[in-house]
Amino acid sequence: MKYMNFSSANCKNCYKCLRSCPVKAIKFKNQQAEIVEDRCIACSHCLAICPQKARHIVSDLERVKEAINSEKKVIATIAPSFVGFFDVDPGRFVSLLRKLGFSYIEETASGADVVSELYRQYMKEEKLDNYISTACPSANYIVEKYFPNLIKYMIPTVSPMIAHGKVLRKIYGEDSFIVFIGPCMGKKIESEGFTNKEVLDAVITFEEFTSWVEDLNIDIQNLEPCDFDRNSFKDGRKYPLFTGIVNCVSDVIKEKKLEVISISGTEECMELFKSIEKGEVTNAFIEASACKGSCIGGPGMINNEKGYYKRVQKVKNYINKNNSIGERKLDLDMDIEFSRSFIDKSIEKKLASEKEIEKIMMEMGKYSIEDELNCGVCGYNTCREKAEAIFEGMAESSMCLHYMRNRAESIRNVIFENIVNCIIFLDGEMRIKDINPAAENAFTVKAESIVNKPISLIMDDQDFRNVKETGKDILGKKVSFPNYNLDFIETVRYLEKQDIVMIALVNITEEEKNKRKLVKLKENTINTAQEVIEKQMRVAQEIASLLGETTAETKIALTKLKKVVEEEKGCDS
Repeated sequence: MKYMNFSSANCKNCYKCLRSCPVKAIKFKNQQAEIVEDRCIACSHCLAICPQKARHIVSDLERVKEAINSEKKVIATIAPSFVGFFDVDPGRFVSLLRKLGFSYIEETASGADVVSELYRQYMKEEKLDNYISTACPSANYIVEKYFPNLIKYMIPTVSPMIAHGKVLRKIYGEDSFIVFIGPCMGKKIESEGFTNKEVLDAVITFEEFTSWVEDLNIDIQNLEPCDFDRNSFKDGRKYPLFTGIVNCVSDVIKEKKLEVISISGTEECMELFKSIEKGEVTNAFIEASACKGSCIGGPGMINNEKGYYKRVQKVKNYINKNNSIGERKLDLDMDIEFSRSFIDKSIEKKLASEKEIEKIMMEMGKYSIEDELNCGVCGYNTCREKAEAIFEGMAESSMCLHYMRNRAESIRNVIFENIVNCIIFLDGEMRIKDINPAAENAFTVKAESIVNKPISLIMDDQDFRNVKETGKDILGKKVSFPNYNLDFIETVRYLEKQDIVMIALVNITEEEKNKRKLVKLKENTINTAQEVIEKQMRVAQEIASLLGETTAETKIALTKLKKVVEEEKGCDS
């Protein structure tokens, strides 16, 4: 949507926005919320209640500042609910606007006076079964998009904002830069309507205006009060109040003997419109507002520090205090077109077959009526309604909390039950909270008999206590359990938020046995080699000894032989 949507960075998939949306105009894709413009009624409640503040609202504030700085003729039209929002004297508020650089300042209530008179004229001239007010853009969108058969009952007149914008353009010139300041984000969308795009140049909310003033650090209380450039009539200021429109046209309502039905809130509007479609409501003037308590209770007001009834009281006091303002001529003789048309903006939904719905329901884990909890956590009232949204591409199966929980538990259980490593969970008192089958087998215990009992019954708990006390995890420590003839690689972590100690033991008993066998084999091999070496040394020594004796004997024999030979030579000579 052009003016407002959700920011992708902050969305946490809580679905609070979808639960608040009466027309389910919020699409979830890849776990990201997105406003679907064709379905949206621009009430902006979804953005206001988002706990993550994951909202993206296009602001005209910089354009307004730029217009003022460029010395354009900047005109402000102020919604009468301003006295309920701002804790400041109305006269000083006008002075504040002048200080900010606005050339002329008027109340949107002047436009409301025009609209009231046009309502009177229309109801007198046209005989309808019902008359639906059209000052609230969101209520108008509800009819156009979801109850197009009721368009014939909508009074074809522009809203006070548009009416006043047209008057201001006529009075101050086409080159004027006209700014509406009010509580309603829906006015941003209304101002961009095909027939209204040249009426207003900018729309800023009270919240945007507040941020502007706070940035400038202006001391409002020291400003000298001053008046609006043109005062509105008393009745026009009633529009932001519940039944305010009815009070403004009460004379013609009595004249035509119409039943008065004032409704506020999107769901209340839709309920009434359903009754009108059924023919249950006739001869009525219907004041419709999409916000609870009308404009003074809208989403642009809910973050205000003053409560709803305090705001109502302030607006009423403002109306009564300005009761003495003299009447002036209505702005109806300026050759301005105040009428407007409403068109069928309904979308044609592709309906899913029963077979397709059943298939989607099964994908969500809904195999029977008992599985359909219809809890509404996902934002849809029933599981079947959610399945239809999935078929339309507006939702995802993963949005079902129970489906995801069951799926997560199923996966967790499969892993927990079948992993070969020992997994044990302890509470802060070192009592066993859960133990998987691998650990049961390793330590010859049964979960039902050991759960909620101290871990010290099966192993020493000092490591686990140290981890909890120091906050330092144990990662990959080799431990032995002689009583069980087992060896493990131990990992211990403390989950502080849950006050849980998690133990993971990787069984390395076989590896350790193999290592010990290998060490034994090496030792045996070394011993054998040593024996062979020693034996060889003994043999060598024995051989050497024998060789020595033989050599000596040979030497003696040869010496004797030599002596004999020499003696024989002596005799011969």
